[in-house]
Amino acid sequence: MKKFSFESNNPFLSEKKLNSVSSQAYGMDYETTTVSGAINKSFILFAILMATSFVSYLMPSNLFLYLGMIGGFIAVLVSSFKPALSPYAAPIYAGLEGLFLGTISAIFAVEYDGIIFQALTLTLGCLVTMLIIYKSGLVTVNEKFRAGVMMATGAIFLVYMVSFIGSFFGWNMPYLHEGGAIGIGISLVIIGVACLNLLLDFDLFEKAEERNAPKYMEWFCAMSLMITLVWLYIEMLRLLSKLRD
Repeated sequence: MKKFSFESNNPFLSEKKLNSVSSQAYGMDYETTTVSGAINKSFILFAILMATSFVSYLMPSNLFLYLGMIGGFIAVLVSSFKPALSPYAAPIYAGLEGLFLGTISAIFAVEYDGIIFQALTLTLGCLVTMLIIYKSGLVTVNEKFRAGVMMATGAIFLVYMVSFIGSFFGWNMPYLHEGGAIGIGISLVIIGVACLNLLLDFDLFEKAEERNAPKYMEWFCAMSLMITLVWLYIEMLRLLSKLRD
């Protein structure tokens, strides 16, 4: 089976974006972001994603695959450059990404029995674990930490883009999509970086509330978390397939 090599990650969401929208709205009379509101929006996006994932899992197709991949990426760009459109872009992203994930999951499920349940369980386990770590204060999300995680995320994104472009010319990045000790080690590192991105997402929720960001930033924050979880789930599928191979 040819492994699917395009990955999603979360390179566009940063504290600078939060500072920008907060400063622009300073002194205006508007509803502000709350952590509870952002959490509620996250559940809404998750429900949308699960619904469309279920449909595409039962009826996988290349149309769903590429519509979800390209459409979801466009929705991410829209929200990145125009955060005020996040209430519209975020649900669209969740719906389209569900089409993508359902099809990908169906492809992996054909060859690896039980891999979907394992990947989902591990992804949710990472989410809970990183939330506990964040709330316990074991890791402090400061400027240096944020810069380091974003640099690592950007590097991974660049490697995947080079690999994706190279695939059109018959060239594959060594070890990136292969099994064996090195390939598994690379997947573990990428999963580690994705987990650290969850800490940035949790911090974004709290920073948005502290800085009285506009209400639409709840959708922006929820979308940030969803992007990271999608990335983490895909990497879990890849790791589990490598371990079985």
